[in-house]
Amino acid sequence: MARLRHAAEVFAMLGEPTRLELLWLMTEQPRTVGELVAAVGASRPSVSQHLAKLRHAGVVEVVRQGRTATYSLPGGHVERLVREGLNHADHVVSGEGPHA
Repeated sequence: MARLRHAAEVFAMLGEPTRLELLWLMTEQPRTVGELVAAVGASRPSVSQHLAKLRHAGVVEVVRQGRTATYSLPGGHVERLVREGLNHADHVVSGEGPHA
């Protein structure tokens, strides 16, 4: 049951568009908060709040060097979930998927 609860929490984190965009950006490389703020166009407090939720759920890792916090995806599982979810969305949106 703990496994299902954790998986549901991970999927909930993926279910919010800004968080999904943050994760997508981190599939390319680790990112600082400033880079993420600039890329998604959201306020710094909003991005920081999303990152805190992702970190609490174990979906991202943070490395702090002085005042700089760099966020990354731990291992390949989350990256694969994000990439596959977006690949599926691409197929559906383009009319190639099962629910087009």
